[in-house]
Amino acid sequence: MLKYLIIFEKTETGFSAYVPDLRGCIATGRTKAIVEKNILDAIRFHLDRMKEEKIKFPLNRTDAETFVFAV
Repeated sequence: MLKYLIIFEKTETGFSAYVPDLRGCIATGRTKAIVEKNILDAIRFHLDRMKEEKIKFPLNRTDAETFVFAV
């Protein structure tokens, strides 16, 4: 089973997302729900192409945490 971190960012026109461990795997969308669907489709497409080309899937090398600060 593969596990990859997805980074979501709010933009001026909607949302964007990317997968740090899958170089070039990005998606955009007007809403977060749309970008979530788009990035999952992009990951599937990316991994399918790698499989077809017999390229090893990269290991998960990134992680994230959210910290809350009272200022």
